[in-house]
Amino acid sequence: MTKLDWRIDWRKGVMAVVLCCTLAIAGCQTKAPSQFDQVQKDSTARNATPAVAKKATKGSEFNKFFPKGEDDYERVYTQEKKGFAEAKLKKDGKEVALLAVSDTRSLPAAAAKFANAKASIAGYPSVDLGTTQTSVLVNDRYQVKVISKAPSFDKEDRTEWIEKFDLAGLSKLK
Repeated sequence: MTKLDWRIDWRKGVMAVVLCCTLAIAGCQTKAPSQFDQVQKDSTARNATPAVAKKATKGSEFNKFFPKGEDDYERVYTQEKKGFAEAKLKKDGKEVALLAVSDTRSLPAAAAKFANAKASIAGYPSVDLGTTQTSVLVNDRYQVKVISKAPSFDKEDRTEWIEKFDLAGLSKLK
């Protein structure tokens, strides 16, 4: 072995030791807490209710109760998860409203707002939220909501589209 070979081998050895030490030090570092860690800890410590009730209806079960597109209107499903389903209502390719069904088991406050409802649609208690939202409560559990997304889609349109839902079928859902 020549002098040059020994120097090259020695440098490789030192580099291997340095690399191992660097990896060991970096791997043993404690991870800085995320901005969400404390919130997660607080919410689980106080036995907070889950965001979606365990017995909430699957969103896919709501789809069959949505009105179908007709004339110039097209229904496009956009979201479906446990306890909720949503579709966009488009006219001539432009979004005019959102159609939604939600299981209020996950959000009891959503059902509570119907307790003093003075109006009804198709025999179900109805409330308006501002000037763009109309909803009914079916079977004291399922909220059917239509939200205007275009100025031309008014309260009468929202009421008409709520009536197009299969509310009677939805009321039989368990």
